[in-house]
Amino acid sequence: MEDVPQPASDPYQLGDDVQVYVSETDPDSDHHEKEGTITDVLQDTLGDETGRELDSYSYRIETDSEEIDVWFRHRDLVPVSQ
Repeated sequence: MEDVPQPASDPYQLGDDVQVYVSETDPDSDHHEKEGTITDVLQDTLGDETGRELDSYSYRIETDSEEIDVWFRHRDLVPVSQ
């Protein structure tokens, strides 16, 4: 069985290098496996609703000097080093 990369155990910070890791059925699957740098962080109240603090974080990333016009949830990103 293939090892599935896992999101970081702490919120990502501006400048962190990440890779998009979403399923083929995700609406943003065309960005799967793209690598980029965190350029914006948004925190909302979803974590209060789910009981998982990291669900509150969404991020925008820049890849090849172009910002992707999608907010990715914490669970959709993995550290590049994985």
